[in-house]
Formats: sequence, structure tokens, C-alpha cells
Amino acid sequence: MQRPQVHALLALMIFHAARSEARLDADGAIVLLQDQDRSRWDRALIALGNEHLDHAFAEGRSSTYHIEAAIASLHANAEAYARTDWASIVGLYDRLLVSRPSPIVALNRAVAIAETEGAARGLEELAAIAGLEQQHIYHAVRGELLKRVADRSGAHSAFAKALELARSPAERALLQAKLEKLE
Repeated sequence: MQRPQVHALLALMIFHAARSEARLDADGAIVLLQDQDRSRWDRALIALGNEHLDHAFAEGRSSTYHIEAAIASLHANAEAYARTDWASIVGLYDRLLVSRPSPIVALNRAVAIAETEGAARGLEELAAIAGLEQQHIYHAVRGELLKRVADRSGAHSAFAKALELARSPAERALLQAKLEKLE
């Protein structure tokens, strides 16, 4: 009975591991998903993740691991960031919000909505999320979306708040670079 969940969890972990080499540059700086060199992703691991995901769905049941693995699969199997199936990702986050509601799931859904419907729509979704006001990731996403709608002042404030809340040196360096690009 637990095998489908085990396969789903394995798929999820494998998809994340497959992308790990491209998440940091040679200096240890964070490389965002849209900027990652997909040729550095481990295609053999992605294939293995796909096999586990197929096994996970073979019995017709699904869990939160299934949904999370399906999201990771869509990212891992996209040929390019621009070719990511964001509409399917939104649908999967909708399902995840039903089965395991959380502010982080809502944040990720807002990002996917911004990719499908535009930054302004993503900002609307983001504004409806409570509970992340003291999390740097919330303000970093907000800053990025504000930058996309050409609100430089709002983006600057959001990135500055994210920088204030960020703990890791790599996150702080990324946010500082975003602030400097705005100036």
C-alpha cells in the first residue's frame, strides 16, 4: 500500500538531485531556475525520476508526494525555462493547496500564475497570502514581480526587506545583486 508513495517520494528527491549541480555557480552563488544551465542537469537521474513517477501513478492513487513529484517532473523535463508547462503546474498547486494547504504552497502557486497570466496577476495572488511576512522568500518573489511590472521603487523596497530577513550568505548575495541592478 505504501509503494506508490515511496515511488513518488523517490521521484521527487531524484528530480531535485538531478538539478543540484546547476543550482550554484563555481563561486557558490545561487543560480535561479530560469538561469540554470540545463546541460548540467543529470539526464540519467531525470529518467530514473520519471520511472519512479510512472510506478507511483501505476496504482491510480495519489498523495502530496505524487503532486510534488509531478511538479518537479515538469520542471526537470522542460527543455527550457520558457517551455515549462506552467499551466499544468498551476493545476498541480491547486490540488496541493486542497490536500496540504500552506502559505509556501500558495507562494509557489502565485509564481506559477505569474508565469502563465503575468506578473500583475501573480502579485494579486501573493497579496492574498498570510503568514509569510517574516520570510525573505515572500519579499524576494514580490520584488521580482514588482520589477516585472516596472515598479522599481516597490521592487527595491521588497528586495531590501528580503535582504533584511535572509540568513544565508548566498541568499544575501543574490538579493544584494538584485538591489544593485535596480539602482
